[in-house]
Amino acid sequence: MAAESEGTPCWADGTFGDLEGAKRFYGELLGWTYDDSMPEYGNYTQAYADGRRAAALSPPMPGQEAPNAWCLYLASPDAAATAAKIREHGGEVLVEPMQVGDFGTMVLAADPGGAAFGVWQAGSHEGFEAQAVPGAYSWAEVYTRAPEKADAFFSAVFGYGVKHLDDDAIDFSLYDLGADPVLGRMKMGEEFPSGVPAHLNVYFSVADCDAAVEKAKSLGAELRFGPMTIPFGRFASLTDPQGAVFSLIDPTTTGGEMPSVTDAS
Repeated sequence: MAAESEGTPCWADGTFGDLEGAKRFYGELLGWTYDDSMPEYGNYTQAYADGRRAAALSPPMPGQEAPNAWCLYLASPDAAATAAKIREHGGEVLVEPMQVGDFGTMVLAADPGGAAFGVWQAGSHEGFEAQAVPGAYSWAEVYTRAPEKADAFFSAVFGYGVKHLDDDAIDFSLYDLGADPVLGRMKMGEEFPSGVPAHLNVYFSVADCDAAVEKAKSLGAELRFGPMTIPFGRFASLTDPQGAVFSLIDPTTTGGEMPSVTDAS
């Protein structure tokens, strides 16, 4: 598998104070199996969907008070150069380029509105082996209260084309790399409590969204929105038992008219 094009979502990991609890929850919900934790890398634990690498879970770094949350990584051929562009265009570098053994080089950053994300320059670890199948990553969206800043920042740093949905009910953009969209951007309105920070909302595929939501609730998750059917699938947004936001989507169950878009690049 070749390394992904710059700006392509290529990996996701979650930081959890209770690593074993997170493994149980996502294992039961998404059918994940796990490698042994890697103590030399802070007990980083890779998860597999049907035997293919799908994501990872880890406890916070020693001395770090990180929130329980998912992080999406965007591919880069040069993590240091991307970090420089992040600063140049008003973002913040939270963790400087750091080589992770022979796996690759990572950066943690935030856009001007405070949405945290990762950058990954692949070495031997090229990211997802499974995507858009049950239990695997499917999609992600930048949730922000500063939509214009987000659109300008991500297009400048990663070269995205930006298309706005022609819908008065929501302020939503699609980011693309010349073909299909690779990322969405949603403006956080009054329906989001003031304490909810800007974030990247990661979607995992499931075979049946309604059944998966009921399973998640039985395991201690809280339903935030949905299930709802749109042209891209039937989805729901939840908070897991440790407070991390995530979404589930069945991309095979679709409905409604495909929205029109306006090129804003």
